[in-house]
Amino acid sequence: MGSELMDLGLGNIWNAWFEFRKGKRMSEEMHEFQYYLEVRLFALYQDLNNGIYRHGPYRSFVVCDNKRRKISVSSIRDRVVHRLLYDYLVPIWDKTFIYDAWSCRRGKGLLGAIERTQQFLKAYPQAYVWRADVQKFFDNVDQRVLFCLLKRRVKDVKAMLLICEMLKSYQSFGKGIGMPIGNLTSQIFSNIYLNELDRFVKHTLQPKAYLRYGDDFLLFESDLKKLEDMQKAVTDFLSDELKLTLHAKNNVIVKARHGLKFLGVELWPSGRRLSKRNQSRIDARLNLRNTPSYHGVIAKHGGPKLQKWLDWRVHELVS
Repeated sequence: MGSELMDLGLGNIWNAWFEFRKGKRMSEEMHEFQYYLEVRLFALYQDLNNGIYRHGPYRSFVVCDNKRRKISVSSIRDRVVHRLLYDYLVPIWDKTFIYDAWSCRRGKGLLGAIERTQQFLKAYPQAYVWRADVQKFFDNVDQRVLFCLLKRRVKDVKAMLLICEMLKSYQSFGKGIGMPIGNLTSQIFSNIYLNELDRFVKHTLQPKAYLRYGDDFLLFESDLKKLEDMQKAVTDFLSDELKLTLHAKNNVIVKARHGLKFLGVELWPSGRRLSKRNQSRIDARLNLRNTPSYHGVIAKHGGPKLQKWLDWRVHELVS
């Protein structure tokens, strides 16, 4: 259960620091922050409790990974605050999310979403499947809509002021638009925002099955005309209520028994395999340090031919 009030005590700020610090490499910025750690955390405690905390600027860079994305990274001080806010919001909101929202949640994840999709393909092989994703979701989130959604359940004034400060620290195409991909808080904010879509689909449209991972989603329905009506209803809902549009290229309807590409995997009722694009990406990134991770991915999705290929590539690296 989440607390109604956000804990801005010094002990909780230390907890947020420890959670943030896990798994981080010792960069020059991290080393400098840790050198004055007690002073910095106490100053942050004072700023938060006196209502004078202000979010700093972002450091941005572009990643070309399947598609071109702008990543915005905050200072360590701000990322400790992100952790504080994230840990406060998750217990309040996660219980309101539907079961089949699979991204950025404890006990869920990419592999679970893929396995659940295959369950649906096996359960409804004669159904039609609508696959879609939101056009530049993070760049187009309407901060006013998000703020109104958050106000429904967040009753702590200090928490809402902190959320307001965090939202206004970033904009993409214009004032009040966009969320930074690099922020931890953007994970919970995105699920809160798209929870409106999830609930509309599940409770109003009621398809045979529905699943969402990030801004990618699937609807299963036996009748093609009914699914096309749902397609229009979702498109209108996203535009009218959430100020979002769908990616035209990825807005497709297929027969479940013919299979589909989803989340980098080609799926059928009888099996699955990594897409050729993802195999090429693994080939480009493979090194001795990350080999165990890729062995796990390929064991799950690749099949014996891809496993043999990976063994051969590892042999090349070792030789």
